Amino acid sequence: MAPAAVQFSSEIEPLVRLLEDTPRDRVLEEFAARIRQGSSYREVLTALLLAGVRNIQPRPVGFKFHAVLVVNSAHMASLNSPDADRWLPIFWALDQFKSSQARDVQEGDWTMARVDESAVPASQKAKAAFTSAMDNWDASAADAAVAGLARTARPQEIFELFARYGSRDFRDLGHKAIYVANSWRTLQNIGWQHAEPVLRSLAYALLEHQGDNPANSDAAPDRPGRSNQKRMEQIRPGWLGGKADRDAANEMLRTLRQADAAGASSMVVELLNRDVSPASIWDGIFQAAAELLIREPGIVALHSFTTSNALHYAFQHCTQEETLRGLLLQAAAFLPLFREQINAASMGTIEQLEAVEPSRPGDDAIAEIFDEIGRDRNAAACRALGFLRSGGAPRDFMQAARRLIYLKGSDSHDYKFSEAALEDYFHIAPAARDRFLASTAFQLRSSRAPDNKLVARTRQALGA
Repeated sequence: MAPAAVQFSSEIEPLVRLLEDTPRDRVLEEFAARIRQGSSYREVLTALLLAGVRNIQPRPVGFKFHAVLVVNSAHMASLNSPDADRWLPIFWALDQFKSSQARDVQEGDWTMARVDESAVPASQKAKAAFTSAMDNWDASAADAAVAGLARTARPQEIFELFARYGSRDFRDLGHKAIYVANSWRTLQNIGWQHAEPVLRSLAYALLEHQGDNPANSDAAPDRPGRSNQKRMEQIRPGWLGGKADRDAANEMLRTLRQADAAGASSMVVELLNRDVSPASIWDGIFQAAAELLIREPGIVALHSFTTSNALHYAFQHCTQEETLRGLLLQAAAFLPLFREQINAASMGTIEQLEAVEPSRPGDDAIAEIFDEIGRDRNAAACRALGFLRSGGAPRDFMQAARRLIYLKGSDSHDYKFSEAALEDYFHIAPAARDRFLASTAFQLRSSRAPDNKLVARTRQALGA
């Protein structure tokens, strides 16, 4: 480790160093030994996140940086797993870090440096310095300012700021918003004492751009956010108290099929001013993401899921109305931007899924669905809809989906997509849930997929 690299607390630094220094072909076995010696789940999760932020450049916000972006998803998968599978997602993430670390070395061996203490603003000036640096896309000033902010400001205040800046532009396929939500969620589990290096990495990531400084230009990724800054002033007072409206949710969905970013955001304003609940607007957004997946499964569509999930999480956990208005408007604006990258010739809709009654009951019906995913994803989605419509338990379907991720997943997107989609099922109005959940068959792993070889290594290392 270079002397100028950022250092962590004496309690966690040795475990982070172990992860950094252990060869990939030995890292699972070394961590299993540490766990047997008393290292806790929380300590392993902490080391995983901190090793990532110290060793992997968060630009672009994606690609090798998925080793950091996926930590919260792996954690959620672990929490939702049976005891026998509890460590599988985390050990998969340990191996993923080693892969990304090696790639980072090949691409220049970036390492987070210690903060320039002489540039860190006083506590009463930290917030103003941070917002000025972020508004001006000044990475060095933001790095010093966010260190001061992390040391003095309330966590909620910091989250509000990052939620705004993480959603202001459509670069990196939504990963900026994803990083805000996932890093915040992981910090809630490992402890705020580890926040400073994470927030420094996050600020640096959010300032990623190509070409001219966005503060002095009119780049396409910034236009929806700038328009929405003005548009939010048109929203009526008391908008958070609107009424649930299924027809309005469908109207939002229809708009998102055709409108551009400005039209989608304008529809949000119109619906809110008609006393429609934000929850119904989110219903339309989630269903629109599902529809993109039906049209063209793959990287773009799955990121419409994960980005919508991240923005919705921020919407749930922010408190300032200005932040909330911006998040909702940007969530709607982003869906057409994702849609524009999808094959326009593929025009399937979520309503076109037709329920196919299961030929066998219970677990056998679920097994049939995940086998069908390996042959015909549309047929599998129809079988899933039939299973749910005939009284099948959604949680049983979800548990089977998650277990196949543990056993057969080979990519960060397996974890990111599945955890986002399965979480959002519970945020959608009951009338729309079955079709939404059925649509995940277009991206989930099939039981026909080959097993992930890390599973056997993990079980052997842990003596399970």
